[in-house]
Amino acid sequence: MKRNYKLLLLALLLAFASCSFTTKKFEDPNKDKLLIQLITYVLEQGHFNPQELNDDFSRNVFEGYIDQLDPFKRYFYKSDIEEFEAYKDQLDDQIKTYDLTFFNLTHERLLKRIEESKSMYKNVLAESFDFSVSEEISTDYEKLTYVTSKKEMKERWRQQLKFSTIANYDDLISEQESASKNNVLSKGMSDAELEKLNTASKKETKSLLQLEVEAREATEKSLDELYDFIDDRQRKDWFAVYINAIVAEFDPHTDYFAPEDKDRFDVTMSGNFEGIGARLQKKMDAIIVNEIISGGPAWRQNELEVGDQIVKVRQENEEEPTNVVGMRLDDAIKFIKGPKGTNVTLTLKKVDGTIEDITITRDIVELEETYAKSSTVIKDDKKFGVINLPKFYVDFQDYSKRNAASDIKLELERLKAEGVEGIVLDLRNNGGGSLQTVVDMGGLFIKDGPIVQVKTAGEPKEVLLDRDKDIVWDGPLVILVNELSASASEILAAAMQDYKRAIVIGSKQTYGKGTVQNVLDLNRMVRQNSNGDMGALKFTTQKFYRINGGSTQLEGVKSDVVVPDRYSYIDIGEKDQENPLAWDKIDPVDYELWGSYYDYDTTISKSKERMANNEQLKLIDANAQWVKKIRDREVYSLNYEAYKNALKSNEEESKRFEQLSDYKTNLTFQSLPYELKLMQQDTVLGEKRQRWHTSLSKDVYIEEALNVLNDLKMTYEIKKVATSVKN
Repeated sequence: MKRNYKLLLLALLLAFASCSFTTKKFEDPNKDKLLIQLITYVLEQGHFNPQELNDDFSRNVFEGYIDQLDPFKRYFYKSDIEEFEAYKDQLDDQIKTYDLTFFNLTHERLLKRIEESKSMYKNVLAESFDFSVSEEISTDYEKLTYVTSKKEMKERWRQQLKFSTIANYDDLISEQESASKNNVLSKGMSDAELEKLNTASKKETKSLLQLEVEAREATEKSLDELYDFIDDRQRKDWFAVYINAIVAEFDPHTDYFAPEDKDRFDVTMSGNFEGIGARLQKKMDAIIVNEIISGGPAWRQNELEVGDQIVKVRQENEEEPTNVVGMRLDDAIKFIKGPKGTNVTLTLKKVDGTIEDITITRDIVELEETYAKSSTVIKDDKKFGVINLPKFYVDFQDYSKRNAASDIKLELERLKAEGVEGIVLDLRNNGGGSLQTVVDMGGLFIKDGPIVQVKTAGEPKEVLLDRDKDIVWDGPLVILVNELSASASEILAAAMQDYKRAIVIGSKQTYGKGTVQNVLDLNRMVRQNSNGDMGALKFTTQKFYRINGGSTQLEGVKSDVVVPDRYSYIDIGEKDQENPLAWDKIDPVDYELWGSYYDYDTTISKSKERMANNEQLKLIDANAQWVKKIRDREVYSLNYEAYKNALKSNEEESKRFEQLSDYKTNLTFQSLPYELKLMQQDTVLGEKRQRWHTSLSKDVYIEEALNVLNDLKMTYEIKKVATSVKN
């Protein structure tokens, strides 16, 4: 794929140099216009599915851009929107002619409305909130209409700020009640324990009126911090928002990186940074955790989870936390990252709505845990192997160095030496990586043949084959996936499924990302550039197809045995993104099904029956539905008694799911001999493996995967005997 990218880049550069535009044309003193020219040209020539710049495109850009500028509809008035709408069908024409009229208008108006809103929120928070009044707020901001007057605007701010303040108010009341309970429980404590308790609860008991004032002050402080960051934003930052509203209409994985964003992207891709080891994304005003980097500080601390919202961030040398709700993602990350050895406390809103503080010690994010690892386990007197692969990693500068395929081959050989009779390949939460490693890895399980088809815009399809006739593992194989298994993970699972080489167990479908992106440094497109760093463009250039012809785009890979998990009802896949590329199919390639004595159909049928009657999975499914209900809630009471009752109701309902963490199998997992030797010198490695093995012993999905391997072995023996008798 790197070869194709180089050809694409060369073609773009040559075409760009020889097109009707002269180099002088691209030395426009207005950097913004130059940027539009560059980006539209690259997307028109290089994107897998170039969009026609027409009125429909214009309207979509308009809606997306305005939503980005004012998601809570508390800046712009209806009159502003009506003025903007005069350009709703003209943006395609402005983009084509590099006209910045619409951007200039909206940018200037936004800055004006932001300045006006400063006094607006100050005035609202200067007045007490009455939490005894019965009123509600809807957080479905998309359905809100724009206000028509300053009176209506103040009322919108009042409701939204009251909603923020009631949460602070509840926190303060809960803290005071907790301190009071501690005093009651102090009887019988030692002098040292009492001293510690007294230090923690020296604060005087405050009235509800005093707590209401403090709650408003906390809300005001959060807004002050937010506006400090807004004031720091320059025109180029707002213009990047406009550019991304344009490129987002091509597909959800096409992004413009301003120079600073490009630097951060490079750091993220290399993994060489000091922080907590989590990848974050912005959804409306929320900072959401979308990946825990294996082996990093957050992974080791083991409390931060995918789906958590980070609400506040407190440094170890500061008493008060910084509220990051509504903050730019880049700005929030500045608070969360930090030097190795320092502590950061995150206030989280969990997926079930509960609030929790966790403290993480920052560190250099360890790359070692992105590598494959394996273990053996005994099940019904049979020894099986489990391999976990977090990513399809590779050194793009030198493929001969350590990569996912060579590591998996090594783990397979080690497990064979241990006499395992079946293998589980765990691809859950594996977001993908190198395509070449997928092809090589697929070849470890089959004799030879196609693994995936790749289509590049404007070119014939390419079939990537395994040409190595050696088979490293020919025994029973189960692949575990979930909704977060994406891209390269989906290619491998799909290929093994099409060959009937493995049984896929997991979510109803995987993530559904069947595309590949490349990053183009825009500075390479301009000669003698005097406009400064132009940033970079990440854009979609190719699409994957299974060997049976179907795309993995949107539909992902459908598991042979579907099991519920915590993400079952949450919108988390490609199909839930804005403007994803469509699913389609191309002609299949010739391939031969895996020839073996294993009865896949009977084994799958038995597994489905077991899963349907598994009480742990029933509880997991009920919990997933409950989490979905909590997340989908849009109307909240601003009456404190009703607000508190709703919180208590959620807490009570959540108790029935506490036993989920108590689940445990009778399985015992064992590191391979080479690792046991390493652990004698590396105690950290020993701790990591012990934790992994403990997790595996509580994993109902691993348990079922081993059941399936056991069943496959049984069908192998039955079919082998039957075939022998027949012959």
